[in-house]
Amino acid sequence: MNKKTFTLGIFGGGQLGKFLVQSAKKLNIRTFVFTDSVDSPAIYYCDDFIISSYENKKKLDFFIKNIDLATFEFENIPFKTLDYVEKKINVSPKPTIIKILQDRLKEKTFLNSIGIKTTEFYYLKKVDKKKLSNNFFPALVKTIRLGYDGKGQVFFKNKNDFLKYSFKNKEYIIEKLINFKKEISVVISRYKEKSVSFDAFENLHKHQILQKSHVPANISPKLNIQAKEIAKKIADKLNYTGTMCVEFFVTKKNELLVNEIAPRVHNSGHLTMNAHNVSQFENHIRAVCNLKLKKPKRIHKAIMYNILGNDIKKYRSKEIAMKEFFYDYGKKEIKNKRKMGHLTKIF
Repeated sequence: MNKKTFTLGIFGGGQLGKFLVQSAKKLNIRTFVFTDSVDSPAIYYCDDFIISSYENKKKLDFFIKNIDLATFEFENIPFKTLDYVEKKINVSPKPTIIKILQDRLKEKTFLNSIGIKTTEFYYLKKVDKKKLSNNFFPALVKTIRLGYDGKGQVFFKNKNDFLKYSFKNKEYIIEKLINFKKEISVVISRYKEKSVSFDAFENLHKHQILQKSHVPANISPKLNIQAKEIAKKIADKLNYTGTMCVEFFVTKKNELLVNEIAPRVHNSGHLTMNAHNVSQFENHIRAVCNLKLKKPKRIHKAIMYNILGNDIKKYRSKEIAMKEFFYDYGKKEIKNKRKMGHLTKIF
């Protein structure tokens, strides 16, 4: 490949990568995707791609030589890979940030250290299981790394069930389950010391997988501002570059607890593609490529539905109505609970 123009390297070739590639094209930015999966939708839209293990240094060196900077579509790219690339070319967001946010224990400890509230949690290796209060349950035990969409999580209704369970030789946190009122998320984009954010989205999860998001969220203007201020504080403390999503629980007392941080574009922000003047994907490209961020402005009310597994077949044969936007991710293999597409309705 002969690199003549500015080229953005993207690790990961899923639907988030696909939308990043499409946004980059609108800004006349060339894209080169590095993915470890043959079934990667982004490879059909980018200018060049590599399908290889993320640990293949020969392929990584070729990738580095043919890009100007790198980013990624999801946070589970191995830290060693991102760190290796960062030593030779700029990676945004920084791998040091990913090292924190790939790890649930480090992430929650970081949040608490800057005065941001989370649910009560313990590191299982450092807590006496028998001394955990009965009032701590129901609770979720989560693997510290590589868990998403409900993977790597076990629910315990009571302490007895928890004590009987045999854990594999992995690291876990245990987190008190709270009776929250709703879940919201804030998507924020930041470059240098400037940041812009979308108003909060309201989310509904089922079995820890996002089912739908809508905007505006049914919360007070005050709570919306608070959520955006918390997201900004996190981004500033991390000296973040790019787009990220902060997910919150809203308690019965209207208190905000941060559940997770996704250091990337996020599923709940898909509706920005149709409901706003700028998408989360475009602002991520702008941030990492040193372009001026666009201040988000909502044009429509909207609701976004995730399409999982075999449900994609219904939508592929269904007539899409006015003010509906169907996105088929183009994944070849249909798996139960796999995100295959989404549908956005505007109002």
